[in-house]
Amino acid sequence: MRHLSQKEQRKYIRLDTVFPVQFRLIKPGTKISLSDWYQGFTNNVGKGGLCLSVNNLSHHLAELLKKKEAKLSLVIDLPLAAGTVSALTYVAWVRGDSGIPDKYLIGLSYDEIDPHQNRRIMRYALTKKFFLPVTLTIIGILALGFAANSLLNIKLAQGNKQLVAQLVKIIQESSVAKQKVKAIYKEKEDLQLKIQLLESRIQRTEEEKEELAKDANILKQSRDVKVKEFDNIVRSLAADKAILQEQLISVQHEENAVAEELLRLDKAKIVLEKVNFDKMYKWLKTHQNVRSGLVLSFEGDKDMANWAFLYDQSLAAQAFALFGDFDCAKKIFEFFETKAQRRDGLFFNAYYTNDEAPAEFVVHSGPNIWLGIAIVQYSRKSKDLGFLGLAEEIAQRVMKLQDKDGGITGGPNLKWYSTEHNLDAYALFTMLYEITGKAQYRKAAEEVLSWLVQNTYNKQDIPVARGKGDSTIATDTYGWSIAAIGPEQLEKVGMNPERIVEFAEQNCAVQVQFLRPDGKKVPIKGFDFASSLHLARGGIVSSEWTAQMILAFKIMEDYYFKKEMPAKARSYALKAKQYLSELGNMVITSPSPSGQGGICLPYATEDMVDTGHGWKTPQGKSTGSVAGTAYTLFAYYGYNPLELKE
Repeated sequence: MRHLSQKEQRKYIRLDTVFPVQFRLIKPGTKISLSDWYQGFTNNVGKGGLCLSVNNLSHHLAELLKKKEAKLSLVIDLPLAAGTVSALTYVAWVRGDSGIPDKYLIGLSYDEIDPHQNRRIMRYALTKKFFLPVTLTIIGILALGFAANSLLNIKLAQGNKQLVAQLVKIIQESSVAKQKVKAIYKEKEDLQLKIQLLESRIQRTEEEKEELAKDANILKQSRDVKVKEFDNIVRSLAADKAILQEQLISVQHEENAVAEELLRLDKAKIVLEKVNFDKMYKWLKTHQNVRSGLVLSFEGDKDMANWAFLYDQSLAAQAFALFGDFDCAKKIFEFFETKAQRRDGLFFNAYYTNDEAPAEFVVHSGPNIWLGIAIVQYSRKSKDLGFLGLAEEIAQRVMKLQDKDGGITGGPNLKWYSTEHNLDAYALFTMLYEITGKAQYRKAAEEVLSWLVQNTYNKQDIPVARGKGDSTIATDTYGWSIAAIGPEQLEKVGMNPERIVEFAEQNCAVQVQFLRPDGKKVPIKGFDFASSLHLARGGIVSSEWTAQMILAFKIMEDYYFKKEMPAKARSYALKAKQYLSELGNMVITSPSPSGQGGICLPYATEDMVDTGHGWKTPQGKSTGSVAGTAYTLFAYYGYNPLELKE
């Protein structure tokens, strides 16, 4: 019996696990079996053979092997591999274990083995040999990558929080400065008025003195006394005037200083707003599911985790198209064209971003129309008409819901009518007529407009009703009346666009205290979902619906500039700027690691409260909203989703 030479040992690949080998002894040169089948193991294999470990081998069989008077027929069972490997081997060497009787190590060289099966054994051996170190290396690399990514996300989140904090601070300081300017302006006006009054009194006194000098009936002594009295009065008034003028000069200096500070703050705010709004777009992109293409609607609301509302997908797709990221928009449209489940040819209101199943088994007209709007906007901007057929398919389905008066019902088998849905339909039909030239869409749009005039623009007390037979105030119907129909067309049908906007501002604009995620309260002026006077909850600000009104103000600004009424145009521009600045106070950072600390807006200033229209705001004090974020981007860039432009 001999030990393995170093050369022989190098032939084998040592494994960290063993696998079973059945064997029996065969008489050389024949197929005659010299033994039954026995069980052995190996953890040393090579291209030319293997080292077999055998327990309880009889002395007789061991002697046959030592004298090399037998060959071994093997059945090798590779773990996790399909089938077994058969081989015929001859004995190279045999070594006993001095500590354990009847235990032997047998060096075997292949006499007969299928080359393909031999390669299988070697692949398995090499895989086993390098599996652990390679796995540990990969785990190490992944761990380092994860740690680096986590560190990057932490730094990114910290940076975004600082950006948001700077923006909110600048807005607050700017608000204080504006209030100071107003107070200074009032003080300056008061001083100027007092100086004018003093000057008027001095002038009257001088005039009385001149008249006295001309009066011949008064004795010289009495006249001199009176003149001195007038001179004293003039000197006293002049002294008072001098004091007031000094105060006025001081106030004017203060006004100039505050004005300069306000100018500095405005410049800083412009830069910070641009940076923050660009980050908002990145937040939208981050939340697009790679597989489905859908964008998570609310980040932070556990009850709606992985929900993607159809309306929100329209806004996200339009944001992608607005920024030129057409591939991101295409992913959304591809989902609805090829994967999304439908009912009555229309899409459900919400789907899960991960498994792509419907999340809400409700079909409404409005969200479907908005998907069509997004496709038409994408088609115009990208020049890709590949999805226009889907937009027309939606339009055709919606047209089947149009009654004899031209109104669109809330959805299949629904009897109620929504002003919002019909405004959406008017916009979609108008866009499709513009891009396809098909007269059926112009006719459908005209019928919808006629229905709106007859059923929702026919109230004396409120300019726009929420729906047919429904006089509830819904803020979005005011902003969208301006955006979808336009001031010119509204005037043509007998509506007053200025009255529409003024009514919304008088009844739906509110000022509230917003509790920011860092615990600080900041005042915010914006628009509620409805008239807060009619709701017990008090006022709340909706980021999305405020952004809709900002767009309405910008449209009115353009309208009055075209009418060569610059004063009115500037007043609307000022309102748009003011409310957009107010939304800056609502900007937050992403509440979860998946959001990578991105910058976004919550849906409203309060969570889990009644909007007044049949649903509640999402839960979570810092829940990011696609609708609020996307529409604020639209407001910032002046993009009207309800109008087709180049």
